[in-house]
Amino acid sequence: MQVFLETERLLLRRFTEADLDNLFDLDSDPEVMRFVGGTPTPRDEIEHDFLPAYLRYYQRGNRYGFWAAIEKATGDFLGWFHFRPLAGASPDEPELGYRLRAAAWNQGYGTEGSRALIRKGFTELGVERVVASTFADNLASRRVMEKAGLTLVRTYDITSVDLGDGDAVEYALEKADWERQQAEA
Repeated sequence: MQVFLETERLLLRRFTEADLDNLFDLDSDPEVMRFVGGTPTPRDEIEHDFLPAYLRYYQRGNRYGFWAAIEKATGDFLGWFHFRPLAGASPDEPELGYRLRAAAWNQGYGTEGSRALIRKGFTELGVERVVASTFADNLASRRVMEKAGLTLVRTYDITSVDLGDGDAVEYALEKADWERQQAEA
């Protein structure tokens, strides 16, 4: 198992072909999918589109990508995190994202994994700014972003065939602000 990052309770490791069932189970939960389209992702899309895209990302190197979140104590798959630049964005400005099983919600895993990725980004990967976004009414995800040190940058309208219509929010954290937060902690 190639571990990218380890925290007190989590291992973030590369995905493998063997994670197909984990991803399918995660995306089959309507509550998990509520803010990302609302409907389960078909197994064939995960098998032929999503998982291969995650695996191809590793060919770009070890700096960015998608990682399976594993609970250290049990070895259970909890979900995933991504840390990667958006299309057209600067390579030193990755987007932070996550999707966790409902059973892992409200236990601090999202914040723990996010903080660890942000720390690694600013201290090891040459990151200058981290961004994250969600629907405005996804209060749990917004709390994770805020607990990880990001601040609200803007609210904007989103219209998507997959996601529908609504207000979205963007959060960000500059390296200098993160360094200040660390000095004050």
